[in-house]
Amino acid sequence: MSILLGRIQIVKVGKTHPQPAELRHLAHPKYRPDIDGLRAIAVLSVVGYHAFPNLIPGGFIGVDVFFVISGFLISGILFDNLAKGSFSFREFYARRITRIFPALILVLTASLVFGWFVLVADEFRQLGKHVAAGAGFISNLVFWQEAGYFDNAADTKPLLHLWSLGVEEQFYIGWPLLVYFSWKRKLSLLGLTVGVAALSFALNIASLQGAPEATFYSPFTRFWELLLGGLLAHSLAGRLPVRPASIAHAQSLLGGALIGIAVLLVNRTSVFPGWWALLPTVGACLLISAGPQAWLNRVLLSRRGMVWFGLISYPLYLWHWPLLSFARIVNAGTPLWPIRAALVLLAIGLAWLTYRLVERPIRSGGRRRGTVITLCALTLAVGVAGYISYMSGNQGRP
Repeated sequence: MSILLGRIQIVKVGKTHPQPAELRHLAHPKYRPDIDGLRAIAVLSVVGYHAFPNLIPGGFIGVDVFFVISGFLISGILFDNLAKGSFSFREFYARRITRIFPALILVLTASLVFGWFVLVADEFRQLGKHVAAGAGFISNLVFWQEAGYFDNAADTKPLLHLWSLGVEEQFYIGWPLLVYFSWKRKLSLLGLTVGVAALSFALNIASLQGAPEATFYSPFTRFWELLLGGLLAHSLAGRLPVRPASIAHAQSLLGGALIGIAVLLVNRTSVFPGWWALLPTVGACLLISAGPQAWLNRVLLSRRGMVWFGLISYPLYLWHWPLLSFARIVNAGTPLWPIRAALVLLAIGLAWLTYRLVERPIRSGGRRRGTVITLCALTLAVGVAGYISYMSGNQGRP
C-alpha cells in the first residue's frame, strides 16, 4: 500500500472522461445509525460464538454480515467519487490506512509481547508467522494452508480471526482498480459488479465439496459477499426507493429473521459458506435497503446502545479472539464460562479505549501524509518483528 500511495497520482474525472449515465445520480450514502447497529449485531454474534459456541452455534455468520456492509460502503464511496469527478487512489487508500491500521498495530503488538511471556518456543514461532501474515493482510492465505477454521487446533491460534481482514483488504486493493479502469473504458459498472459477483458465487458453490478450507479462506470465493453490498450501493444510487412504509417494515423484519435463522441453524458442521451464506448476506441487504425508518432498523438497530457497539465493532473484533485464545492456551483447555464472560467484558473495555484513545484521535486528525507514512512504517515494523520471530525460532517461555 505504501508503494501505491507514493506512486499513484490523484485521478480526476474531467471533461476528457465523460461520466457514464449510470453514475450521474449516484451519491455517497449519508451516515446511518442503523448500519452501525447492524455492525453491532455482526460483532456480537461473532464474539458470542467464540465465547459460548453452544449457545450461539452460528454466530460466525456475523463476518458475512460485515462483508456486505463493507462492500456497500466502499462501493458507495467509489461510485460517488467517480460521479463527482473527485476519485483519488491516494485519498482512498489513505482512508483505509487510517481506518484499519491503528487498532491492528496495537493488537498485533500486544499479542506478540504477551505471547513472548506465555508461549513455548513452537507456539511463539507460529504466533510470529501469524503476526507477519496479519500485518501483510494475507492471514486468510496462510490459514488456508493450515488446519481448518473449525478444527480444535484453531482455538489456540490467537490471530485466526484476521483471516476476514485479509479478505477485506484484498477486496479493497483489487476492486477500486477494477472499477476505475472499467469506468475509464466506459464499461457498465452494474454489469461488472454482477459478473464478478456471479463468478465468485459460482466458485464458492463449485469448490465447496472438494476444497472446503480453500472455499472458506479464498478471497475469490468470498468476494461475492462484498459485491452484494456493491450491488446494493449501485441499486440505491445514494437514495432509498420510494415504497409504502409497510413494505419497508416487512423487509426489515424479513432481513432480521434471515440473520437470526442463520445464527440458530448454521453451525460448524454446516457446509459453509455455500448456499448457507445467502441467509446472512441477503438478510443484511434487506435490512440496509429497508432504510433507517423501517421498524426493526428504527426500534432496534438505531438504539444508542447498538450504535455504540457498532462504533467499537472493529476494535472489539480484533481484541476478543486473542484474549479467548490465549486463555485456552494458558488453561490447557476451554476456561470456565465466568472466565470467558470476564474476557468478553475485558475485550469490550479494550475496544472502547482503543476507539477513544487511538482510532478517533488519528481519524479526526485527518489523512495527513505523515500520519499515513507513520502507520505504514509501524505496520511494517510489527510484521518484520513477527517474521523474525518465525524465521529465527526465537523462543518464548521455556
